[in-house]
Amino acid sequence: MSMKTGNQLKPQDILVLLKILTAYRDRPWKYSDLAKDLRMSQSEVHSAIKRAELAKLYDSLTKRPIRANLSEYLISGLRYTFPAVPGKAVVGIPTAHSAPPLNKTFVSGKDDSYVWASRGGRTKGLSIEPLYSAVPAACVNDEELHKLFALIDALRVGRTREMDLAKKMIKEKLGTV
Repeated sequence: MSMKTGNQLKPQDILVLLKILTAYRDRPWKYSDLAKDLRMSQSEVHSAIKRAELAKLYDSLTKRPIRANLSEYLISGLRYTFPAVPGKAVVGIPTAHSAPPLNKTFVSGKDDSYVWASRGGRTKGLSIEPLYSAVPAACVNDEELHKLFALIDALRVGRTREMDLAKKMIKEKLGTV
């Protein structure tokens, strides 16, 4: 059985799955709502769900991400699939250990603060390319989503201590401890 081109996970698939977990945790969701929330088209959201289902990260019967599988992928695979390398110093929105929840444990200095470049940001730090271009905008009004993506970025660029705590917190947030 060969894998069709276009069936591989894309960064926006993770955004869609995590948005379902944060914003629609206790209620049903619609493609139109997700598309609006994430500034994506309904067809992009539909394609993301289909790829996630194929990857066994989403259950079409319950219309929910499969938390255990998603947790395993975020912790063990994402940083290899979608690595990040800190860039030049810019002003932006804090991420990785520079943002909640890790910033309560780790203090960022001017040489190791990480941000998503953004005109609306107020923090100076080394730029990290967000997992997907819509992530910063999607996180502005969704604190839990921002926390999850900050933890993901800690896995993508962090040191061992930061990564270990991020793994633990992702498991807690997804309920897979």
